[in-house]
Amino acid sequence: MAKQQAKSGDNVTRWIVIAMVLLVVATGVGFSLMSQNNKQNESLAALDSFKPKAAFTSTIDVENGSAITFNPGLPKTIDVWEDPQCPVCKYFEDANGEYIDSLIREKKATVRFHVLSFLGDESVRAANASFCAADEGQYIDFHKALYRVQSPLENSGFWSNDTLIAIGSKVGITSEKFTKCVNDGQKVELVKANYDSMSKYGVKGTPTVFIDGKLWERKSSDFNVEEFSAAVEGK
Repeated sequence: MAKQQAKSGDNVTRWIVIAMVLLVVATGVGFSLMSQNNKQNESLAALDSFKPKAAFTSTIDVENGSAITFNPGLPKTIDVWEDPQCPVCKYFEDANGEYIDSLIREKKATVRFHVLSFLGDESVRAANASFCAADEGQYIDFHKALYRVQSPLENSGFWSNDTLIAIGSKVGITSEKFTKCVNDGQKVELVKANYDSMSKYGVKGTPTVFIDGKLWERKSSDFNVEEFSAAVEGK
């Protein structure tokens, strides 16, 4: 009986947390005022020349933190832990994003993206939208686009649901399914699962990268693809 009561309590707590996350996501609907819409349009203009690549299917690896996973089962494995609002994650993406893209599309490595949300409400919305984009086979391009237009200030009000849907449109995601997924916060359980898995893997900040299960620690003062690719390829 005590075990049943404890289990019931755990479920109640779990659903309370999910309900709170859903509320955070829902507040993003219609968040922008006219002046904010103008700023949004100016910021998203950076994506006007964006050329989406072919869709690439991912899976959710429940056994490894519910990460968005490409090419499961390959000998080489890379785990990337990022928060979409993290400015240092943008530096990592700017330097290494195309290289990681090639590893995925050329099926040279299993790549797992752990989308975190500890920087506030807008991180929660962006993480939810990222999982929605993954359902469309367009996580890679959506991920690139998020960092290309990332606001220099965290929780600036830029990443409303409307903006995230507009970013999706810029990279070719125009389905009603995606719009509903973003507005309804349909992936909040996965958002929470990624956040909860940080402690299991000893992740305390972003970006954190593991190569074949070993923490990658850069030696240079900045991120550069030569150093990172050498670590991946064992040079």
